[in-house]
Formats: sequence, C-alpha cells, structure tokens
Amino acid sequence: MKLMKICVLMGISLATLFGGCGRKSTDSITVAGSTAFQPFAEKLAEQFMAKRSDIRIAVQGGGSALGIESVRSGAAQIGMADLVVLPPEARALASVIVARDSIAVIVHPENKVSNLSTTQIRQILNGSIKSWKEAGGNDHPVRVVSRESGSGTRSSFEQIIGDVNLLTDAVIQNSSGTVRETVANDKDTIGYLSHGVLNQKVKIVQVDGVDCTKEEIVAGRYKLVRPVYFLTKGEQSGAMKAFIEYVLSPEGQDTIKKNGLLPVK
Repeated sequence: MKLMKICVLMGISLATLFGGCGRKSTDSITVAGSTAFQPFAEKLAEQFMAKRSDIRIAVQGGGSALGIESVRSGAAQIGMADLVVLPPEARALASVIVARDSIAVIVHPENKVSNLSTTQIRQILNGSIKSWKEAGGNDHPVRVVSRESGSGTRSSFEQIIGDVNLLTDAVIQNSSGTVRETVANDKDTIGYLSHGVLNQKVKIVQVDGVDCTKEEIVAGRYKLVRPVYFLTKGEQSGAMKAFIEYVLSPEGQDTIKKNGLLPVK
C-alpha cells in the first residue's frame, strides 16, 4: 500500500505501478515450432533466464509449420523450423540457423537389419517393401512409424529421401519421443527421429553404409541432416534479439553440442 501511495504521489499510474516503480519490468516472448528442437530450446531458455531475470521465455512445440505461422500471425515472436528448405510463406521472415540436427533411422534392437539404402528406405515408406526379409531381415511384416503432417522432421526426411508417397497405414506420431517409444515396443517397426533424442531403447540403422555419427555428419558423408532455424518477423530486437544472441554464443552452442546436436559456431 505504501508503494502504491508513493507512486500515485509521483504521478505514476496504477497501470504502470509494477512496471515502473520499485520493481523492474519483465519482457516476455514466446518461442514456438519444431517439437524436435523444443527440449533444446527449453534448456537454452532456462539457462538464459537464469542470467536475465528481466526476460521471460515460453517455449511451445506444435511443429515447424505452426512455428512459421505463429510468427507470421504474431502469436509468437520466434518460430523454430527444422527444414531442409524453408517454404515460400517463411521467406518474408528473418531467419538465422542456430543448430544442425541429423535424422536417424531406427528399428527395434532385435531387428537384424543394420543397413538400408536410400532406395530401400523409400520403398519401405511407400509400401513397396512389405517384409523385412526383402531388406535382409526376418520374414516379418514391416510397420512404418512416421511423423505428422507439418512436422519439420518429416518434411526434411521425405525431401532428402525423395519421391516419398507415405503408405496409408503408417503409424503417425506427433514427436520424436513418441516415435522412439513406438519402435522400442514393436519388433517389426521402423521410424526416424531427431538424433538428439536417441537412447539405448532403439537401434540406429546405417543409411547407404554410413553411420549416423557426428564424425560422419561433419565429414558430409551422412546425408540426413537439416538446419534448425529461428525465424522472426522483421529485424531482431529487444528480448528476442538477446535470446537469439545467447543461443549463438559459445555457452549456448556448447549446450547444443552437449545435448546431441551440431553447433553452427
């Protein structure tokens, strides 16, 4: 009450009481989009807010398409998109690459298939290969697990593999984590996910004889790699500029590296 009286006497309105008298104002921004990058963005936001108590960051998923649309509509200040090629609707937005992420092809650990060619992967996705026997495995039916429409991981994966017409009975999941758990619990499934969420529950398959490892990715031999973009409407400024600069700082890039993605600096 005393603080209110002082502010009123000083000619400060009640509407700005807690933003400009006796208390530091807080800027809030929303970051939305890629569900694959969401957990990394949450970690980066947590670290950033520990340093900047005057800025609050809310991180939401929803997929790359939603991230782009959220920035265009003003619902979010920063959109996250993990796409090989940005769609036309994103080209009017300012963009910066903050990380690179590989896409791993996974099967159940008991599946004896350890290598698939790009052609075989395409045939599996399209339904031309129906049994694991056709790819060097047991005579069991192949069950495909894919991401939902609007997913940057799905879009990038299909763009790199090329000519994908996903079979109609594919199991659709809304995050890399749920793809991983589905494959881990079904011996006949195959899926793909962000390298950053891999664990021992699933087996990584070589693609065209190349391992999905940092060394092979950096050398340019592993092809299933896409950039992670931060998108903004107009020039970066204020809180969103500060956060993007932190993500691109040595500390932010080290966090990205330690959590399984590739830094860009």
